[in-house]
Amino acid sequence: MATHTVSELAALAGARLEGDPARRVDGTASLADARPTHVTFCVDPKYAEALARTQAAAVVVPQSLAVSRGDLALLRCDDPNRAFTKICALFAKERPKPAAGVHSRAVVAPTARLGVDVAIGECAVVGQGAVLGARVVLHPGAVVGPDCEVGDDTELHPHVVLYSGVRVGARCLLHAGAVIGADGFGFEPPRALGEPWTKIPQSGTVIVEDDVEIGANATIDRARFGTTRIGRGAKLDNLIHVAHNCEIGAGSMLAAQVGIAGSTRIGRSAMIGGQTGIGGHLTLPDGVRIGAQSGVIGPIPGGVELFGTPARPKREVFKHYALVERLPKLVERLEARIAELERRLERVAHERSSSNQEHGA
Repeated sequence: MATHTVSELAALAGARLEGDPARRVDGTASLADARPTHVTFCVDPKYAEALARTQAAAVVVPQSLAVSRGDLALLRCDDPNRAFTKICALFAKERPKPAAGVHSRAVVAPTARLGVDVAIGECAVVGQGAVLGARVVLHPGAVVGPDCEVGDDTELHPHVVLYSGVRVGARCLLHAGAVIGADGFGFEPPRALGEPWTKIPQSGTVIVEDDVEIGANATIDRARFGTTRIGRGAKLDNLIHVAHNCEIGAGSMLAAQVGIAGSTRIGRSAMIGGQTGIGGHLTLPDGVRIGAQSGVIGPIPGGVELFGTPARPKREVFKHYALVERLPKLVERLEARIAELERRLERVAHERSSSNQEHGA
């Protein structure tokens, strides 16, 4: 097991070290789970209690965080999250990959072209006319269909499927079960009740640009015509669905179970929370932020964080929620006020009736 001194970690992270520079650590962990040979991190004073109890050897902290324990080595950073990510990468174990070459049980079409040091695992399939760049890795069961292109250093995990004609750029990572290029969901409606729907041919393709990561069991449909496009550096979580003719802008990040209907354009550097549903034929601006479980059904403004269904500016939605929370007490007060008014009306009516009786007498 590789170990590193705290001073080596400080140099890697660009941190200011407080404590014993010679202490050695062999891994990373959370505050609660850390052992005496671990490095952990704490970025918020609200975790002070966990920090006071941690058994870690070293802790990555912000420059301003007050720490009273003298037994801890502190790595003070301007950006502790980024610093801790570098340290985690140092200790991360590389996942097993197929060895370079073509496994004896893989199937590679004779017209396929393979770059240098390609690794094709057991039962993987490469179709006619497909092109794999240098150092591409296909894990067991991955399928690259006919006429597909896969760029240098891209890795396809088990059971990834690229339908025919799909293009995936360089340095991409596609996790298990992702399906790229299935038919878009297009059908002509029946003319009469009970008749079948008529399938619309989906003759376009999908282009995944460089440095994209696509999560497990995500699905990206081919265009009806033209291209469904995932922009450079985009990150898509597990179980995401991108419908035909959509475009996801460069640097965008989509959390799990986002669903995007057809022909929608999402701008660059968008951040979209899990289980958000986005309607079809919409254009979302660059830098849009949408909270989890939102529903986007129409045009939305740029420059604000959105939330809810239909998605509206987050501050406006939270004000609405606050009003809804107050409704039970407001109803109680209103009912009490109405009851009081009714009692007053009854008294007035009774007084008038008594007065009329007296005058009549």
